[in-house]
Amino acid sequence: MSTSASQGEIVVGLDIGTTKICAVVAEVERGDDITILGVGVVPCRGLRKGIVANIDWTVRSMRDAIDSAQTMAGVEIRTIYAGIGGSHVRSSASDGVAAIAGGEVTRNDVDRVLEGARAIPVDADRQILHVLPREYMVDSQDGIRDPIGMAGVRLGVKVNLVTAATSCVQNVIRCAERCGLSVADVVLQPLASAEAVLSDDEKEIGVAVVDIGGGTTDLLLYVDGGIAHTSVIPVGGNNITSDIAAGLRTPMAEADRLKRLSGCALGRMVADDEEIEVPGVGGHAPRKTARRVLSDIIEPRVEEMFAAVRKRIEDTGMLEQLSAGVVLTGGAVLLQGMAEFAEEILGMPVRIGMPTAVKGITQLVHGPEFATGVGLVKYGARAIGAEALQPGTAASAPPPPRTRTPSQADVSDPQRSGFWEWIKAAF
Repeated sequence: MSTSASQGEIVVGLDIGTTKICAVVAEVERGDDITILGVGVVPCRGLRKGIVANIDWTVRSMRDAIDSAQTMAGVEIRTIYAGIGGSHVRSSASDGVAAIAGGEVTRNDVDRVLEGARAIPVDADRQILHVLPREYMVDSQDGIRDPIGMAGVRLGVKVNLVTAATSCVQNVIRCAERCGLSVADVVLQPLASAEAVLSDDEKEIGVAVVDIGGGTTDLLLYVDGGIAHTSVIPVGGNNITSDIAAGLRTPMAEADRLKRLSGCALGRMVADDEEIEVPGVGGHAPRKTARRVLSDIIEPRVEEMFAAVRKRIEDTGMLEQLSAGVVLTGGAVLLQGMAEFAEEILGMPVRIGMPTAVKGITQLVHGPEFATGVGLVKYGARAIGAEALQPGTAASAPPPPRTRTPSQADVSDPQRSGFWEWIKAAF
C-alpha cells in the first residue's frame, strides 16, 4: 500500500463514538474536491457517554476500523483527524480587540485578535479546543464575516470558546498513538457533523444541529452564519436500548436489534395488529408481543431527549433566530418517526441530515451515522487549504511534479556534474 493516492492528498477522519468507531478515508484535490476512498466501521465498547473508559478496548476497535478503511482505500494511514465529544465539553463566549497594523486588516491582525480572545483564565484540568468566531468588528462596523482587506484602525471579534477536559483529549490521542497514528487535530464532533450536513443558507438564517449518538446528544446552533452555541446533553440512543431491555426483559444486544428493526418513536404510526418476536433472557423461550408495546417504551425516552434539547435552546434565547429549523444527525435518528416527533416537540421544521458535497464511494457514507466521519475529513481538507494559503510556508509552494527528479547523488557528484558541463559546452 502507498502512503498517498496517485493525486491529491489523503485525509482521514476518525469518529470515536460510544457505540462505534468509524474511519473515513478521502482524497482531497485542489478545488476542495473530496473523494471517498474507503470506510471502516467497527463496534466499540471502550467508551462511556463519549469518554474513553477502557484504553485497551478502544485501541482494539480503533485499530480494526483503521485496518478495514486502509484495506478498502489501498493507502497506508498515518495521520488522522479525531473527533471528540462527551459531557465534559463546554462552551463560553469571549471577545478580543487588536490594533490594525498598516491601516488594512491582514491575516496577522486576525490571528492576533483571535489570540487575544482566547486569553481568558481556564481551569488547570481543561484546555481550549476551538476558538469559533461569531462576527468581526472593524472600527464601528459590526457583523463582518471576513475582515481581511478592510480598512480601519481597530479590529474586534466575538467568539465562542470550546473547552474540554485535558485528560479526555489526551486519552484519545494516547489511543491513536498506540495504534501507530499521529493526530493532526482533535475536533469537536458536532462541529464536524455540521460541516458535513449543513448548507451555507441554513447557517445564514439560523439552524440547530442535533447529533444523537449512542451516549450523548450534541447541540450546535448557527446564527447569522456563525456558531453561537454548543453543548452536550448526556443522553443518547443507548438509553433507549436500556429501556427496551428492561421493559421487554431481553438481552441488550437483542434490545438494540429490536430498536433498529422494529422500533418507532411515535406510537400512533404503529398498527394495532403488528407483532414482534422478543428473545428471552437466561434460557427463556422467545415470545410474541405487540409492536405497540415496543413503541410505548421508546416514545417517552425520545420525548425526554427532545424536551431537553428544546430547553437548552430556550436557555440560550436563540429559539426565534433558528429560521431554518433543526437538522438531526447521528445513528440514533434512523429510528422511525424521529423527525416527525422532533417537529412536534421542538415546534420547528426538522430534517434528517446526510453528508453532502463528496464524491467517490458515496453509498458507503450515505447516512446520518457517517456525518461526523465525513465532517472530520472536510475539516481536515479545510485545514490543509488554510495552511497552503499561509505565506512563507512550504505548503504555499506548488507541489513537486510526480515524475522522477534527480537524486542527491546526481547533484552532488562532481564527476557527473563536470561531465554534463562538458556536454553543454560541446553542443
